Amino acid sequence: MADVAPYSYPHRHLLGIEGLAPGEISALLDLSESYVEQSRRDDKKVAVLKGRTVINVFFETSTRTRTSFELAGKRLGADVINISPDISAIKKGETLLDTALTLNAMRPDLLVVRHPQSGAVHLLSEKVDGAVINAGDGWHEHPTQALLDALTIRRRLGGLTGLTVAICGDIMHSRVARSNIHLFNVMGIRVRVVAPPTLLPPEMDRFGVEVFHDMRAGLDGVDIVMMLRLQTERMQGSFVPSVREYFHFFGLDARKLAAARPDALVMHPGPMNRGVEIDSDVADDIHRSLIQEQVEMGVAVRMACLDLLTRKLQSNRAEAA
Repeated sequence: MADVAPYSYPHRHLLGIEGLAPGEISALLDLSESYVEQSRRDDKKVAVLKGRTVINVFFETSTRTRTSFELAGKRLGADVINISPDISAIKKGETLLDTALTLNAMRPDLLVVRHPQSGAVHLLSEKVDGAVINAGDGWHEHPTQALLDALTIRRRLGGLTGLTVAICGDIMHSRVARSNIHLFNVMGIRVRVVAPPTLLPPEMDRFGVEVFHDMRAGLDGVDIVMMLRLQTERMQGSFVPSVREYFHFFGLDARKLAAARPDALVMHPGPMNRGVEIDSDVADDIHRSLIQEQVEMGVAVRMACLDLLTRKLQSNRAEAA
């Protein structure tokens, strides 16, 4: 187990980035660094969570997040159980509260929860005895995605403070954008958002970001370009005239990327819609694209989160004994 001071992350749960102090974010990133190296070894498993039970409860389908949490738990030696919407009692009419009580009766140590409604994970966290990690709730937050994005940037560029990041695309429906904005602001990164007015939330002026409606103006001189997927499954009504027109004005291609710094890097949380928000030549550029590194960092970050929350849980139980 990596040596991180027990007070570095004082919270029982990880429900969002908003409210975390710089030192708490740094503790998670620092521990994640050690798990990057662990995951690159031939023997990837350690016994940090031996005897612990992690339940991944995904009320929304997921590939990257659920798989990386499953890998993270298993590489730490935990017993990992996955619950998906297809087999959940929710489909049979069970309420979220009853689901929380049922899961709590199984005495898991950690619950990793994704839910389509904002605030649902916070509600569930109040009803269970173990620790809860938010794997994405509605439009609200996706904290581990922001952490893995920060780790990816920090490893490539050596730090975070003083950089300029442009987050581009469907800001309105993106919990990834919200978590990243919170983290970047706290860690001293200048944040721009680039989107058509229809894809910006009305409260954007409270986020502490610069807003642009033109890609080349928004990307001028930035260090990082982070593209977001058009989340059509969360849209009610028409937010863009057509996919073709959206790509013409807001899709990232080499011509638009030329407005950024010559060494600017490209990110995307996935899944990508090639030819909608990003061109394949840009997404696959081995010199500028960090997309595959983001996937790798996801496992390390989730290992760190499971580790630190288990330490806090153990500490709380020892104090209560």
